[in-house]
Amino acid sequence: MEWDSVPDLVRSAAERYARTQAVVEGRTRVTYGELGARVERAAAACVAQGLRPGDRVGIWAPNSLDWIVAALGAVSAGGVLVPVNTRFKGAEAADVLRRSGARLLFVTGTFLGTSYVASLRRAAGEGTCEGPLPGLPALDRAVVLSEDAPAGFLTWKDFLASGEGVGEAEVRARAGTVDGTSPSDIVFTSGTTGRPKGAVITHAQTLRAYEIWSELAGLRQGDRYLIVNPFFHTFGYKAGVLACLMRGATMIPQPVFNVATVLANIAAERVSVLPGPPTLLQSLLDHPGRDGYDLSALRLVVTGAAVVPLPLVERLRGELGVTTVLTAYGLSEASGIVTMCRRGDDPGVIASTSGRPIPGTEVKVVDAGGRAVDPGVPGEVLVRGFNVMRGYHEDEAATAEVLTQDGWLRTGDVGVLDAEGRLRITDRVKDMFVVGGFNAYPAEIEQTLLLHPQVAEVAVVGIPDRRLGEVGKAYVVRHPGTVLTADDLIAWARREMANYKVPRTVEFVAELPRNAGGKVVKGELRGRWGRRRAER
Repeated sequence: MEWDSVPDLVRSAAERYARTQAVVEGRTRVTYGELGARVERAAAACVAQGLRPGDRVGIWAPNSLDWIVAALGAVSAGGVLVPVNTRFKGAEAADVLRRSGARLLFVTGTFLGTSYVASLRRAAGEGTCEGPLPGLPALDRAVVLSEDAPAGFLTWKDFLASGEGVGEAEVRARAGTVDGTSPSDIVFTSGTTGRPKGAVITHAQTLRAYEIWSELAGLRQGDRYLIVNPFFHTFGYKAGVLACLMRGATMIPQPVFNVATVLANIAAERVSVLPGPPTLLQSLLDHPGRDGYDLSALRLVVTGAAVVPLPLVERLRGELGVTTVLTAYGLSEASGIVTMCRRGDDPGVIASTSGRPIPGTEVKVVDAGGRAVDPGVPGEVLVRGFNVMRGYHEDEAATAEVLTQDGWLRTGDVGVLDAEGRLRITDRVKDMFVVGGFNAYPAEIEQTLLLHPQVAEVAVVGIPDRRLGEVGKAYVVRHPGTVLTADDLIAWARREMANYKVPRTVEFVAELPRNAGGKVVKGELRGRWGRRRAER
């Protein structure tokens, strides 16, 4: 591997691809040489603001050039990046920042009509500490990525200016404190308990994983990469930003998924690389104005996160002339990548499997007793290799639940290995479902719905949806004497949680089906929905 750390990668890219376009954002065009200088300036500001090696740095903002500079600057100053989902409400974001102990925060101003600063202040504006958000005692500084900031917050411009007294030698020395064993980021995910858990990944794991990803995908210098996948997700940040740094590809960040904007960007910027969930690709193919755009430069598509229909692969190749379509499987606890198809694989293989384990990684499928099963037999997917997280941040009990003593990660996913070692994910032990590429966790959604004063009990399951792949359906037991309606509960949920988590349908029931141990039998709820659908 050529790089020891992410800051080492940034410096290498700035030197090797100095005159190559690194980032295109509207009329702004930044070369790799210029990007390297901007990142060093941001790192200097982090040092000036008192960031220490190992301190956690939250970033809650949409895809943008400033996100890239802020994140890479923080990591170059020794910080550990904590990306926060832009779909989160204030309370959800505050919870991640509190659990991670973030000392520095980068936050967008207004995005999609919502003031993120205001929502954070409502969620964490009260407390005993003297920082910008009293309810987050570890947080020393908060920077708004805009020209305006309220009292107690720094503007992006003022933040950068604060680092002018920090010399290049000091910045380089700080970056030198980071090595492959240092944590590079903490990506928060949720399990069956609904409690967010932060997967700790090192610099060496990150760099090795996405050097492999770049090689298997065939990413190359001169590629123009439209990054619609959110930067808060491993797919956007690591398979996007870091992979481009490795290969000298041009990043074109898009903050919001809009099919017309995707088509316009592909045509105007001669985009050659477009990873994304099947939902995105299907919407692009089905757009009525697609033929009005020149999409001929598009050559590489990587997808995953849901079932990939064979017609989708065939249409991408046939109608758009995409020479390489690949599928992959990963999870945050395994650096975001476990298996991947190979260039040259048959379309049927690409559509029906997530490919073979990446180099340096083992995958096995086991029964309930932990014994390996034969090819073709479903069971829980276990992963072992360089890519498996060090553990969950400050949560030894949760770590022990998923990491075995001999290094296997229990993914909680049900899958099947074929005779050639290709993996097909068939179900989820944890009941997680995927809404348009976003992981939705029933236990987390249920905990929020139970906060409604008229909800006594609730169970959420994922049901098929033609557009989004899956959506949530809530089975609710009301408190006696209450008159809560489905529309009322859905409207309430939209104010309390990210949109992809909100159940699309609600059914009121007298009681939830439970087993002898008192646990809700969600299989029966899914079966009930399936039977009613068949009757209709």
